[in-house]
Amino acid sequence: MRALLQLAERGELSTAHVQLSAYTLGVHVRTVWRNVARARRGEPLHRTRARFEVTDAVRTLLAYYRGNIKRVHEELELDAKNAGREPVSLSTLHRAINRELTPGDLAGLRSGLPASRSHDPHLRRPPTARNEEWEGDHKQAPVWVWAEDRLLKPWVTWFCDCHTGMIMGWAVTPHYPHRGSILAALRACILHTGPHGPAGGLPTRIRIDRGKDFLSNAVKEALGAFAVQVDVLPPYTPHLKGSIENLNRTATRRFFSTLPRYTGAQKLDTHRRSGEKDPPLTFEGFTELFATWVTTHNAEHQMAAHAGLTALERWNSDPTPLREVPAEDLHAFLLESDRSTRVITGHGIRFKGRDYMAGWMTGRSGTRVHIRFQPHQLEEIHVFDADNRHHLGAASLADQASEEQIDEVYRARGERARRLRRDLRRAEALRRRRFKPATTAGPARTTEVMTRKQAASELRSQRSSRHADDLPPDYMPRRITPSSRWAVPDTPAPTQPEEGT
Repeated sequence: MRALLQLAERGELSTAHVQLSAYTLGVHVRTVWRNVARARRGEPLHRTRARFEVTDAVRTLLAYYRGNIKRVHEELELDAKNAGREPVSLSTLHRAINRELTPGDLAGLRSGLPASRSHDPHLRRPPTARNEEWEGDHKQAPVWVWAEDRLLKPWVTWFCDCHTGMIMGWAVTPHYPHRGSILAALRACILHTGPHGPAGGLPTRIRIDRGKDFLSNAVKEALGAFAVQVDVLPPYTPHLKGSIENLNRTATRRFFSTLPRYTGAQKLDTHRRSGEKDPPLTFEGFTELFATWVTTHNAEHQMAAHAGLTALERWNSDPTPLREVPAEDLHAFLLESDRSTRVITGHGIRFKGRDYMAGWMTGRSGTRVHIRFQPHQLEEIHVFDADNRHHLGAASLADQASEEQIDEVYRARGERARRLRRDLRRAEALRRRRFKPATTAGPARTTEVMTRKQAASELRSQRSSRHADDLPPDYMPRRITPSSRWAVPDTPAPTQPEEGT
């Protein structure tokens, strides 16, 4: 319209100009002429009318009613009725909320800040090079696996390279992961020979969350010794480590969902899922299938965001040199330190109440050493000279129990646990009291109704079960009820103490 007014002021406005503007805007020619006339008179082109707006009070009501627009409308109707004015209609309220509130605002008023953040866009990090940035995380596999004589869901600890998408290394534990899982996964990431290759080397930085196992002293020392920067992310910010989170989702969709006893299988009804009676995988079988999938994912999975290249192709095409680590350094720093000085004796090395022995200890009695070990894997330790920190070698348990003895101990522990659980369930059944449902206000009433005969029978059983030690020593229970013709001695009355005594 400003262009048409400029033409009109210079006297150059013609019907052709108006027709061209009407065709471009998709309106009638007369509409354009009317708007030109209004603009010349200084009138607004569009007539505005009062409409309902979402105020802070309406937003507060939306938060109070958890995003329920119907309940907010009822509250506004009540306020309008008390004030003597016309209430706003429900459709108008819906249009105003959809017009003025973003989906993120509405989700936040309904469910809170995490739901609101799911509607926020996130910037991509600029491209770097291989081994420039790693991300690590724990992932519980949504699959029931048979291990340790019971069903459980194993945990995967792994790291990925953010630039190439390469899975650098991983470790699987049948229980909740610990710092030992992280150190084992880091070792697999750094090594690039044998089954661990071809990807490997040291990263420049690693992004992790605030898990206490990731922040343990063992992990800090291992990464700090290699000058690896550790970026600890703030809580509840999964978007800041999007590469590993995307890998978690990919593993669920492409691998875990294809295994038997997948916990997210289709539901047959409200309680049963498809395939829940299938025989589960063993822990060894699950680990083998997972290792095969990782190799296939790195070598064959084509990534659309990277022009259809696989992670292995991107890794091999990157000329960035690798920071390699000698194997002896991995022994030294990817283990947890005991921090105490030990002495080699005639029985070996005493550590955590156990004796460790190795052939290289011959002739080294009296040597002061330091011990480093893999957390939660104490069948073997690594010994270092306390003076020069030279790696002397590994030592194993001197008196290690056999597999049969270990199985017997585990069976005894399981039987004890089952017996305790049974006793606790029985105690809870005795403790539990059921109450009648109430339709009006009043005190709670139990549903434990019994007859007089049942009450008398239970009291008799409790009296008969009284221990003999609770009775007086000269007590003789009465066998029969005495007849009225019998002479029964009277019970002596208690004597009153005399005055002055």
